[in-house]
Amino acid sequence: MEGFYPPIEPRDHGFLPVDGGHSIYWEECGNPDGVPVLYIHGGPGIGCDEKDRRLLDPDKWRIILFDQRGSHRSVPFGCVENNTTEDLARDMWNLRRKLGIKQAALFGGSWGSTLALYYAIRFPEDVLAMVLRGIFLGEKTELNFLYNGGNGLFFPEGWERFLQNVPPERRNNILGYFYERMTTGTQEERRQFAFELSRFEENLLRLEPLSEADVDKETKDCAYETTGLMEAYYFVNKCFMTEGFILNNAARIPKVPISIVQGRWDMVCPPDAAWRLKKALEATGHQVDYNIVQAGHTKTDPAMLKKLVEEGNRIHALLTQTP
Repeated sequence: MEGFYPPIEPRDHGFLPVDGGHSIYWEECGNPDGVPVLYIHGGPGIGCDEKDRRLLDPDKWRIILFDQRGSHRSVPFGCVENNTTEDLARDMWNLRRKLGIKQAALFGGSWGSTLALYYAIRFPEDVLAMVLRGIFLGEKTELNFLYNGGNGLFFPEGWERFLQNVPPERRNNILGYFYERMTTGTQEERRQFAFELSRFEENLLRLEPLSEADVDKETKDCAYETTGLMEAYYFVNKCFMTEGFILNNAARIPKVPISIVQGRWDMVCPPDAAWRLKKALEATGHQVDYNIVQAGHTKTDPAMLKKLVEEGNRIHALLTQTP
């Protein structure tokens, strides 16, 4: 795809057994002597794909990708037991240790930005820099915008279809109802509700919307069963963080190069969260490069992709410049 680096295959890959019966798939690409970077996928539940390898210059970076617990190639697939934000952060810590990496940059978007920030708060000494796209803080206002009708002001047809899955008497907790049906319904009902939840978000991703048929195709082509379930599980549990956890702990984030890249027309993670993160970081003495681009939520919108590639190169230059 135009704007990405050329296709690249992993130099190494494997599974990292962790606690709770999980085993995490990981792969390593790029320059083995380059600056280490952990790519943190979104969702929760999406997993990494071949395009994620191609956002960073493989001649400059030692690129580490991994699928979070229950996601994509990690096993057991779709498992929500022993699966919390703290668990995912500790998996990152263990993966870094396994690969002999003392410190790494973090590159994450959407839920990946949440987990990157959480990791930087928990393990600040491990972090070299951060590139964060489509900021999501895991707060109540963000979840209300996404699942209680905020984006329905802009995508009324998608919101109407989404809402039709929920009986009127259960609409005081829409996401909770979806999660209930994905965990207690028949196998067909579980698939249906996971599909509708994933499809609802798929419809919101791009600056240039897809046709209804293409939205269906894109949803079916992704791991919608685990993505729908995992997102509902994390979000009904408030991302396993106290309200305001990230902003309240901004001072714990290390004072390293931080780049925020935010789509102006992001209907999944609106710019307000990115702006509040910028202000909280600056109030605690951080230098933040804040980039608003004419894009939606997805990394493949042209302006978003261009800026992510630019910021990856700029951060690398900062980390490798000699005094």
